Amino acid sequence: MLTSVENCTIQLPQGQKVSQPLIVPQLPILCSPPNKHTWAHLCFHESTNQRKPNTGAMAAPFHVLLLSIIILPNIPTSSSFSGHTLTPGSSLSVENKDDFLVSPNGLFTAGFHPVGENAYAFAVWFSEKATSGSRTLVWMANRDTPVNGKRSKLSLSEDGNLVLKDVQYVIWSTQTQSTSSSLQLQLHNSGNLVLHEGGQGQPLWQSFDHPTDTLLPNQPFTKDTQLVSSRSSNNYSSGFYKLFFDNDSILRLLYDGPVTTSLYWPDPRLQPWRAGRFQYVDSRSASLDSDGQFISSDGLTFKSADFGTGPQRLMRIDTDGNVRLYSLVEHERRKKWEIQWQALSQTCRIDGTCGPNSVCTYTQDSGRKCSCLHGYKMVNSLDWSYGCEPEFQPCTQDDCGFIELPFAEFYGHDYAYYPGYTLDACKKDCLQNSTCSGFQFGWIADKNFFCFMKESLHNGYQMRINAWMYIKLPKTLASSFTQKITPQSNFSCPRPLLTPIIRTYDKTDKTHDVKTLGFMIVLGCTIGFIEIICIVFFWYCSSKHSLTTDQIYFPPAMEFRRFTYSELKRASRNFKEEIGRGGASIVYKGRLTDNRIAAIKKLKNNHQGEAEFQAEISTIERVNHMNLLAIWGYCAEGKHRLVVYEYMENGSLAENLSAGKLEWATRLEIAIGTAKGLAYLHDECLEWVLHCDVKPQNILLDANYNPKVADFGLSKLLDRGSSNQWNFSMMRGTRGYMAPEWVLSQPITSKVDVFSYGVVMVEMITGRSPASNQDGETMPTVIEWVRDRIQEVNGSQGESWVKEIVDPSVRGEYDEKVMENLVRIAVQCTNEDWEARPSMREVFNMLLNV
Repeated sequence: MLTSVENCTIQLPQGQKVSQPLIVPQLPILCSPPNKHTWAHLCFHESTNQRKPNTGAMAAPFHVLLLSIIILPNIPTSSSFSGHTLTPGSSLSVENKDDFLVSPNGLFTAGFHPVGENAYAFAVWFSEKATSGSRTLVWMANRDTPVNGKRSKLSLSEDGNLVLKDVQYVIWSTQTQSTSSSLQLQLHNSGNLVLHEGGQGQPLWQSFDHPTDTLLPNQPFTKDTQLVSSRSSNNYSSGFYKLFFDNDSILRLLYDGPVTTSLYWPDPRLQPWRAGRFQYVDSRSASLDSDGQFISSDGLTFKSADFGTGPQRLMRIDTDGNVRLYSLVEHERRKKWEIQWQALSQTCRIDGTCGPNSVCTYTQDSGRKCSCLHGYKMVNSLDWSYGCEPEFQPCTQDDCGFIELPFAEFYGHDYAYYPGYTLDACKKDCLQNSTCSGFQFGWIADKNFFCFMKESLHNGYQMRINAWMYIKLPKTLASSFTQKITPQSNFSCPRPLLTPIIRTYDKTDKTHDVKTLGFMIVLGCTIGFIEIICIVFFWYCSSKHSLTTDQIYFPPAMEFRRFTYSELKRASRNFKEEIGRGGASIVYKGRLTDNRIAAIKKLKNNHQGEAEFQAEISTIERVNHMNLLAIWGYCAEGKHRLVVYEYMENGSLAENLSAGKLEWATRLEIAIGTAKGLAYLHDECLEWVLHCDVKPQNILLDANYNPKVADFGLSKLLDRGSSNQWNFSMMRGTRGYMAPEWVLSQPITSKVDVFSYGVVMVEMITGRSPASNQDGETMPTVIEWVRDRIQEVNGSQGESWVKEIVDPSVRGEYDEKVMENLVRIAVQCTNEDWEARPSMREVFNMLLNV
């Protein structure tokens, strides 16, 4: 409210100081609680609490004083709300940008958020923005019915009903009733917006019971709640994807599109128990804890990749239909939400991704793409969910032909299944049936062929599967088809179509508002001109001191950097202490100028040019994971090529295995952490990296025996083209750990790392190193020896092959059933058929389930 005071002291946010309070004597002012934006342009150095010269800060008191004298007497009286609670009779206005609720810990804010042009929704968001500058919304009251940006309010009425109105229209309400004098709406520290009557009783209403697309830590998810995706990244209305508990008590993902509806996660082709789920349990509930662990009553459990206390987290069903767990991570003073888990690694397997009559493809360089089938065109050039429509008239039996799509599938919408059919028989049946749009022809074994007849083409994708799709088209179109599928969405995205809010409002006198607006524009220009003069004046007075001050307060750089050769030579004391050696490098221990202990790798006989070397280092710099060895910098000077890594106190896994230092529990954690790091390299990092040399020597252990994969990219970053396979001019890796593809001229994929990882697991369990002969055995016989032990004892009563293969020097107790499962995972990883091996992401998930 407006009041006249003798002295008013403006308080700054906690942690900031000024030499003297700012005193404005005998002025009518608007007093409101300070918020985080107050005096944001005053700059202080964190370590010294000394004030840096800032012309904006020095001009600000004059600006505020001028505003207080000229503007405040001329504006109408209004209340500005900014606090923790809303009481009966009070409201939040969309027109007042300072009207919002803040949680007591300051972590969350609730207020009006713009969702379009002159369209607002009442929402809850994280107060702290990511570096991108956009708000992270976690809940919305009226996502499907926005309100106007004028005269819209959220009010807590005297009868206890929380109402959102667009002028006189009720858009949304809690439909609650209460006459309690202690009734209040409060935003809790958890992000839960709660309407309660005070005390410890049950709330009348809370936002946690009505989630939109986001689940916050410790927010219960029950049979009565569901997460619904947004329509797109800039359209917050309800989309087509839902996460919910079905009638069988299974937590599922559902595509509820404009035409069709289908379940797609867990894979509906699997029995629930094969997907690790349990049906018909007593309760249907799930929750995400603050450490990043998700537990569901149907047996689904997982942990965040950065499991533990620390970052802010949220779980969201994204616009593409995938459920992901995010953490707010800070890298080099930049904060962003990073994916720590996701439900589906193959995003093309999400139903409705590209709509009917289209194909989803995924490439490493450009991600997911949608393409219309040959002879079809997009229905809506702005939205792939509507799919494609034919550009041809239906053909008769004699005028129809087929085009073939290799390794493709259109899931669902079958009208017949014919086992043992030949390709010609499938074609003949489809041609004779006018409802047939195509068929999938595949095989289980060499001669076990089958075909699924399709009445419509939905959920199409291409990936490596033993099946081909045959699409029925007029012969004229079929003859012009080429195997390459070209995306037909090469258009410049037009401005989004905005749908106006059509409502009738009572007319009011606008004359006063127009006069006030004109006066404020003129006044603002005048004040801006005066402020510019003040800024120039103060800048001139302080310019001669600015350079020195900036140098005094400039913090030391701790990020990825380029070192000189003399710096690293001095840090390693002329490369005195050698801590490791390989065929292409020597590693030395050193101490940097900031006292960090580093491992300095000096590459031998490196003929790379400086530009090429820096390009590779630049790529590796962006790869960041808790189970990958951190790279602090590099040196490319003349013929010298050096890389600076973090120092690992406990050396390599190979050293610890040979010394017999590791207990079984530690070995298991090392196996899980290594799998997590390799899965990140294959599936999650921005650049696709094959390691090509997974072995115990390249798995390093820190002070707490946490594993970190080393040597994961230098001098062997791969061609990130549109294929999942790479061509190599020479074999890479270490004998004993190399996959058979290297010598059999088979495609080189990420499965070579899976094979090597399986060998490492076998070595950790058995104690037998494949790189050295033991009793005349070589690597294949080590794997075969394990397989033989399994086959010999399988079917025997009372015997266990686990004790026969486990290294007798392993310390610590282990569960035989767990060990048996681990051995089977390792053997599966070392399958000679690369297609039969699981991916590293699948291996990691299997280890977590074990």
